[in-house]
This record gives sequence, C-alpha cells and structure tokens, in this order.
Amino acid sequence: MTADLLIGIDLGAGALKTSIIRIDGTLAGEASAPVATSAPHPGWSEQDPADWWRAMRETLPRALAQAGGDAARVAAISFSAGAHTQVLEDADGRVIRPAILWNDQRSGAEAAVLRERADARILEIGANRANPTWTLPQMLWLARHEPEAFARVKRLYVAKDWLRARLTGTWETDFIDAVGTLMADVKTGGWSRELCDMIGWPMETLPPIVPTTAVVGGVTAAAARATGLREGTPVVCGTSDTAAETYGAGMIREDLGVVKLATAATVSVLTTAPRPDVTVINYPHVVPDHWYVIAATNSCASAHKWLRDTFFRRAGEDGSAVFSAMDAKATAVAPGSEGLFFHPYLNGERSPHWDPLLRADYVGMGFNHGPGHFVRALYEGIAYSLKDCMLALNAKGLSFSTARLTGGGAKSALWRQIVADVLNVEVELPAVAEASFGAALIAGVGVGVYPDARAAAAAVDIAWRTAPDPDRAALYARGHPIYADTQKALAPINHRIHDFVRGR
Repeated sequence: MTADLLIGIDLGAGALKTSIIRIDGTLAGEASAPVATSAPHPGWSEQDPADWWRAMRETLPRALAQAGGDAARVAAISFSAGAHTQVLEDADGRVIRPAILWNDQRSGAEAAVLRERADARILEIGANRANPTWTLPQMLWLARHEPEAFARVKRLYVAKDWLRARLTGTWETDFIDAVGTLMADVKTGGWSRELCDMIGWPMETLPPIVPTTAVVGGVTAAAARATGLREGTPVVCGTSDTAAETYGAGMIREDLGVVKLATAATVSVLTTAPRPDVTVINYPHVVPDHWYVIAATNSCASAHKWLRDTFFRRAGEDGSAVFSAMDAKATAVAPGSEGLFFHPYLNGERSPHWDPLLRADYVGMGFNHGPGHFVRALYEGIAYSLKDCMLALNAKGLSFSTARLTGGGAKSALWRQIVADVLNVEVELPAVAEASFGAALIAGVGVGVYPDARAAAAAVDIAWRTAPDPDRAALYARGHPIYADTQKALAPINHRIHDFVRGR
C-alpha cells in the first residue's frame, strides 16, 4: 500500500497530541493525552519525561486506529515541543531530575547575574537576552543549587529530542532548538564555547546539530512494539513548538503574522535576519534563510483554565462543557467588560516587561460585574497583552496586515473577534491549527513527500476569517492605555508583594 500518511507529535505544557495527516493536508486521525506539571515551589514548573513517553504510547495507537489502522501507510514521523525545556541524562542513560519548563521562573537571579556579567555579549552571540525562560540561566541555577545533579550530566536533550529518541535511540537536535538553549552561536550555526564557559557547562554534553528536516533514524523494533508503528518508519528531527506552529499556519511570507493562543500566547512575524533586542525573541525558521521574531506573554489558555477550575467548574463536570458555558456568558457582556481589566501575569511575564515578579489581577470591579464580565475581561486582558507584544515587534520595524491564529484558544469565535478588534488586523484560522500539524508537514519535507518547505505550506487551508470591527477597535484603542498604565502603576507593588510572600 502507498505510504500516504504523515505523523506529527507535539508535546505541549498540558498535553501531548498526535496528529496524522494525508499528503493533501487533511486530518486522518488524532489523539491527545494529558501530561502533568508540578510546581514544588512558587514559580517552579517541572515535568517528568516518563510522562511524555507514556502519553506518546497512548496516543499513537489511537490516532493510527482513526486513520485506518495500517502503520505501513505512514511515510514519516516528526516532533515538536516547547523550546528551552531540557532533559538531563547521566552516564547510564538515566534521567537525573524532572525537566525544567520554559515557563519556570526560578532562575531569575541567575539571569540577572548573566546580564551583569555579559548582557551585550550574550545578545550578540545568541541573538537573545538571558531571561528565566532560557536553558542557559536554568543550568546556572542547577550548578548553584543542585551541584551534584549538574556534575552527573552526560547528555542534554531538548524535550522533543528526548521524546524522539524513544523511537530511534539517536541523539541530536536542530538549530532552532539549539538557539533556544541560549548556548548556540547564531553566526556559526554551532554550539558556543564562550556561552557554555559562562556557566561552566561541558560542551561534550551537547548533541550534534542537524537540519530540522533531516531523517535521523528509523523506528526501532522495541519502539514499534510499544507504539504500534512499523519498524523502520523514517523519523525526521523536527523542531520547537512555535516554529512548527507558525510553519503549520503557513507563515512563509513576511507580511503574515501568527498569534498563538495556547498555554502561553505569542505574536510572531517572519524576517530575513534576526533582530537582537532585549524585548523580543529571535529564532531561525523552518523556511531556509529566514528567522522569525517573537514577543510572548506567559499565560493564556493556562489562565483561562485557571479561571475555569478555580471559579466555574464543579467536581465531576465536563471541562469542555464548562468552557462553552463560560464563553456564552462572556458573549453576553458588552465590549470593554464595563471597565473590568485583567492582567494575565499568573506566572510572571515575558514580552515586553521580562519581569518574573509581576502578578495577575482584576482591576475595576463593581457590583455590576458578574461571571461573564470576568471571562470577557480575561479574553480582553490577554488580547491587550498581545497588543503589548505587537507593539514590541513594531518598534523593531516588524509588522503584519493579517494574523493566522493557532492554539486551543482560537476555537472561541468570541476570542478570535476580540483579538482582531484589539490588534486591529484581520485574523485567519487554519482548518488545522496545531504544532502537531506543522510537525507532520516537516516529516513530509524530510522524506521528500513535498519538494521543499514552501511547497508543503500549500497544504494549509483557511477555515475562518475575522475582520476587526471599527467601533470595537476604537473602544479597545482607548482601553489599552488604561491597561498599560495600570500595569506600570502596579509593577512596584507586585515586587513588594513578592517580598511580603518571601517574608522580607
């Protein structure tokens, strides 16, 4: 039988998703399984890699069954996962400690140390500034607080690479994820000894760097038995989740942005060269000789879920049904939420503030506000935060006339409209808007199903288009300065609250 299916596996912060697509880009099967995040201390965010492998073993047979059950039809498989998240193994191949996630805030002091020592030099070599998001300060934290673990490291994997190695037994990464560690040199395309030496990191623990679309091996016999895949199925390297998402959304031209409404929210735009700056993030892109520049807000769908679970969901209720009920309540509330504002800093904030001590809030509450106001204000607050991100990109000379939406939050028609109105751009929703879809396209490029990365993007189909409403856009243009001024006024109080909680 013709190998006419492609598999993409994406490891998200809350779930692992497996998508199987046909060569024309239509969905043949999909399945997801939750992965747990632990926070043993305030600001920490960790996961057990064994939980990822369990989730992959659960989802692959289910997705294959939906696609007809014949693993011989799979032409290739590839992966995506959150950048920066690392898995550390010892000399015996054992995982040393839980993986520190991209949204972990513990390394704020270490990031400050690196900035004080070599802020400009790190930005010059790595195209990004040291912040708690990045692997470099996270590993400096490890050296200072868990030196025994630091000394045992023999191999560092980025998250998607460790998961992929369960299928192939190989060890490598792509340049996009290498840049995400803040240990790579963007000019040479290799690892940077100077950056590694800043934290005493042994370079022999870093994997070989291969192209994103490189075939790195085949599914082993043991992995085939565990997953239902065919032994020898080609496995393509893959890349970070945002790279896969933006590519899977069709971002192959420079006037098209991508807005992700997932665990975190991002605004990305394509460019021909990095734009190193303290307010934005720079990555190479799947499209050769291009980069994409990101501004990001830490809490998006994670904030939505927090609101649901804390105030709306009762024991035993179906979570999806509760989300739908919340959305209906928000739809009944007028734009502007009658003066209720929300700042989504439940886990500090990235662009443009880069402040791990910021805290979330609702501001402007009155007796007139009911449950729907709090949901709509959350949608609007995250959209205002995305406008902060867009303005940071605009300051670097980067803009877009249309934005493609990805992530679970894009399923809400109301949220899509709010994003269009606040950003004042047309937004488009691809028929499949998942990182796993982008990973499947990358698998196809890797084995020659598509002639190149640009040709594969022709499989992207647009399901919905939403234009901004002029009156609502004008209202939100007046609301955003209030949002921004409130953030600025509360920032020093947020810092005092942090000290209060820490007993200082």
